[in-house]
Amino acid sequence: MSPSVSPAAFLRGLFDTAVADVQAERCVPPALPPAPPGRTAVLGAGKAAAAMAAAVERHWSGPLEGLVVTRYGHGVPCNSIEVLEAGHPIPDDAGRQAAQRMLALAGTLGPDDLALVLISGGGSSLLALPGEGISLEQKQDLGRALLRSGATIDEINCVRKHLSAIKGGRLAAACAPAHCVTLAISDVPGDDPAVIASGPTVADRTSVSDARAVFRRYAIEVPPAVAAFLDTPGAETPGPGDPAFANAEIHVIANAQGALDAAAARAEAEGVRALVLSDRVEGEARDVARVHAAIATQVARAGQPAAAPCVLLSGGETTVTVRGEGRGGRNAEFGLALAVALQAYPGIHALACDTDGIDGTEDNAGVYMAPDTLARATAAGLDAGAYLANNDGYGFFQRLDDLVITGPTRTNVNDFRAILVTGSRTGC
Repeated sequence: MSPSVSPAAFLRGLFDTAVADVQAERCVPPALPPAPPGRTAVLGAGKAAAAMAAAVERHWSGPLEGLVVTRYGHGVPCNSIEVLEAGHPIPDDAGRQAAQRMLALAGTLGPDDLALVLISGGGSSLLALPGEGISLEQKQDLGRALLRSGATIDEINCVRKHLSAIKGGRLAAACAPAHCVTLAISDVPGDDPAVIASGPTVADRTSVSDARAVFRRYAIEVPPAVAAFLDTPGAETPGPGDPAFANAEIHVIANAQGALDAAAARAEAEGVRALVLSDRVEGEARDVARVHAAIATQVARAGQPAAAPCVLLSGGETTVTVRGEGRGGRNAEFGLALAVALQAYPGIHALACDTDGIDGTEDNAGVYMAPDTLARATAAGLDAGAYLANNDGYGFFQRLDDLVITGPTRTNVNDFRAILVTGSRTGC
């Protein structure tokens, strides 16, 4: 790393490189299928859906139709493909209407047609079409409860599938007998296509009993209308072997591993050893922070598993069990817990951001932490431990002017964490 480049700029450069590697314009064109003899209908949902649709338009030679739905503020102009915006992470009526229209268009396709489905993280909330008898408000309330409970994304998506009329393979069933090709940008640890956006075109291996178990595990009260729906045959999703998937295929075209590899290559090119710890880190953000702190101090103290200068990279999706009243975001919680765990250990800097540019529901992508973070906090009258107990990582780093703000990136492979160990005892 050049002496003229600050640790903050170095880490931000790694994040920007990671995000650039998983942009739609880079990963969509090589994965496009051949044009069909009939119609091509583009359907899609997720934070990258509009950018993916625009990439399809730029690289498709035949006629197109269709619609995609993305989060408010994440849209981009398209010509033939209609771009809709809706609520995330709590679904709203705009998402419900988008899902209804998508199912209706899918139902018009025949055996000579192609359904090109563009899926990315956020699609679960954006395709908000409750099962029969369930109100949108009930789904919203359950969504909030699950997000605050500390449930994993797999558990949340299991529930979403079984309360939906479009997720869990049901969109593929609506597209049949057309050829259904899904291109997915993965935001889930392990890149399971059935989990990305709750797998609207993928056979579902979970059951209604699994969804009920999630409610019990986190002591979430189920409204009578939801309980009644779960007792009906319509609550079960199409599983492996269902004829709905006979002419369906899915391709994961970008993921966290690719983003981490791109960041690692840039670090190595700048003379800093890069260690990719994992692309699928899960768990409570503050617990994950303590483990990362232990590894970083081992590098600084003992030169193991690599000598400084070294950058530790990881991806995945942490969770936060909300007990306080602060403004959070799992990356802000990670950064604050890391600062507390490191206790101003010299020569260790970190950046933790969500690759979609939105940390939870806030306006920042994440945060930057430095060896002097706690000292500056004390000088400003901030108690880091109290802010952490209140789940107020956003408020803490906002006061220090250490929020990372990018705006929507229009892609999403979830969390990106980079911890730079410089080897300097001065903290720089």
